[in-house]
Order: sequence, then structure tokens, then C-alpha cells
Amino acid sequence: MNGLNVSIWIAQLKRWVWTSVLAGLLVCLSLTSWLPTAWADVYNKEILLNRDFSNRDLTDASFTKSDLRGSDFSNSDLRGVSFFAANLEDVNLEGANLSVATLDSARFARANLKNANLEGAFAFNAEFRKANIEGADFTDVDLRDDTLEILCAVAQGTNPVTGRNTRETLYCDY
Repeated sequence: MNGLNVSIWIAQLKRWVWTSVLAGLLVCLSLTSWLPTAWADVYNKEILLNRDFSNRDLTDASFTKSDLRGSDFSNSDLRGVSFFAANLEDVNLEGANLSVATLDSARFARANLKNANLEGAFAFNAEFRKANIEGADFTDVDLRDDTLEILCAVAQGTNPVTGRNTRETLYCDY
């Protein structure tokens, strides 16, 4: 082989290596692009009495139809969580971020929602009998009229994170 043929052969080999590397990268990217980047925790239809979920990031987790009586979710990030039809009696949600959560048909009887942020949550059929809502932020939460009456009867305080008055977020005085 003369020097010119070796140079051509080396150039072709370099092109082939780079083409193979790029093709491999494209295949890897296309195979992983459909995979989710993070998996949310799923606790649907589970019995989780008196569990400690405090100070956790549970963003987008699902507790649909779960029994969570007596559990502690204080100071947890619960943005986008589904508590659809969950039993949350006597649950501690103090300081929790429940913004844009699904709370429809959930039971919050005697729950501690002190300083919780429920902004944008869907809670139309949720029950809040004897719940502590001091300092809770209900901005843009759609609630039934009878539920609003119950909540306005006890609404007080200002949310320390959002700075909003609980009564104002519920439109109690309008």
C-alpha cells in the first residue's frame, strides 16, 4: 500500500467510526425519549393508617381511594397529588403544599390543614367537617356552597408562605 492509499483508508475509517458513533447516539436517544424521567409514588387503594409521610417530596403521587387515617403529611410537597376519594380523617397536613392536587370526594374530617396551600386544587366534593384550616390558602379551589359555609364559619389566619388571608381565599365576606 502506498502512502496515498493509506491516507484514504484512514479517512474512510474515521468517517465510518464517527458515523457509527452518531448512529448509536441517535438510537439511544430515540429509545429513551419515551421513558418517563421520574416515577411518581402510587399508593392507590392501600390501607396506610398512622404512616409518617412528613417532610417528603411526594409530587404527583397517587393515593386514590386509600385509607390514610391518622397519617402525617406535615410540611410535605404534595403538588399534583391525587387524594381522590381517600380517607384523610385525623390526618396532619400542616404546612403541606397541596396546590393543584385532586381532593375530590376526599374526607378531611378533623384533619389539620393549618398553613396548608391548596391553591388550584380540585376539591368540589371534599368533606372538611371539623378540620383545622387556620392559615390555609384556598385560592382558586372550587368548593360546593355547603362546604364553603362550613369552612367560612371557622376560617381565620394568614398563610405564612403565600401571605393570603384564609377568609379572603374562600371569598367568605363577599
